[in-house]
Amino acid sequence: MIASAAILLAGCDLDVVNPGPVDDSFLNDPAAFNAIVNGITRNLNWALNVVATDGGLRTREIHITDVNDWNGISYLAHMGLPNTDAPNYLNPWGHGQAARWIGEDFLRRAALQLSPEELRVNVPVARGSLWTGFANRLLGEYFCEAVFDGGPAMPSVEYMRRAEELFTAAIEIATATGNSEIATAAKAGRASVRVHLGDWDGAVADAAGVPTDFDFHLPYYTDGDWRYYNNLAYTSGYTVWNTPVADYYLATGDPRTAWVVGDSPMVPSTVDPWSATGVPNYRQLKYREWGDPIRVAGGTEMRLIEAEAFLREGDIPAAMALLTEVRARAGVEPWPEPASAEEAWALLKRERGIELWLEGRRMADLRRWEETETPGALDPHELGLTNGGPDLSNRALCIPIPDTERERNPNL
Repeated sequence: MIASAAILLAGCDLDVVNPGPVDDSFLNDPAAFNAIVNGITRNLNWALNVVATDGGLRTREIHITDVNDWNGISYLAHMGLPNTDAPNYLNPWGHGQAARWIGEDFLRRAALQLSPEELRVNVPVARGSLWTGFANRLLGEYFCEAVFDGGPAMPSVEYMRRAEELFTAAIEIATATGNSEIATAAKAGRASVRVHLGDWDGAVADAAGVPTDFDFHLPYYTDGDWRYYNNLAYTSGYTVWNTPVADYYLATGDPRTAWVVGDSPMVPSTVDPWSATGVPNYRQLKYREWGDPIRVAGGTEMRLIEAEAFLREGDIPAAMALLTEVRARAGVEPWPEPASAEEAWALLKRERGIELWLEGRRMADLRRWEETETPGALDPHELGLTNGGPDLSNRALCIPIPDTERERNPNL
């Protein structure tokens, strides 16, 4: 038996040759375009994981039970404090910038390899433009400043300007090729960034082209690499207790904010003032499996953009009608008629929090409303004013450029 095995092995070449780096020119081959675009979304997976988890803590979409670095549950986020020295797996800068750079480099290569006529009808280029637009939007919504490829610090709105251009390109190519999903997703993406650019006419025009029942998601995977799992489906380190949605779900049964008491009704906490008693174990049900996707654009957000535009014009009935439409789609009763513009704005803010719960968007909403001194009170839970705090009235609503970038970039 041993002799036979030795003979068999002697007949095999077991040497392994490392081919070295792949030649850069291979990336210019149109046959590689779809694979490169998939690389954009893979980097977005982890970046959005961190933004949705860290931002969710800062805005009390979720509440800490215990610090869990690998799950993105940090004490600084719970306190509403910026974290500039977080390792890469706790900071979306690296993966978000990688997604942006891969996409923008891909589009430069495609423009050199394809004729203008070919470029205008190339579906991978449309997909690449779309996902690179979402990468720029993510960076603009989460970070206080923008940096492009080792350059100087710029206002974060520069990410939004790039995203607008990329979504426009995606719309044009997708429309020319008859790809309605990409075209509609790009319109929704462009509407969302135009809100941050202050272009309300443009935002409303784009929103009108997106049906209420349209949803577009970033896919997640369960292929053995935890970076591409939906991290929010792994519930260690946080609870829905002491958040705006906890009592709201009990009162309304709104499926958008569903949660359930975990197998253990209470979970230990090392975070004061709950370390002696623990906290109730309320498990969110929006994401149940590691492969569950996260929505990045949808028609219901478009209706809320339209509603916000009406409120800016003082048309409360029109705004409330759109909130009612969004709630009807979820199967819940409309809000009571507001007695004032202040109350109407509070309901609009609350509805966006419900509709976009755990999608990584709340920090940017709170920041733009604060910057424009928009009326309408937030829920006390969202301000950290319930069940032991801490008071989040002065929390950081964007994150500074991380130390890793400042240490390596001579222009900072």
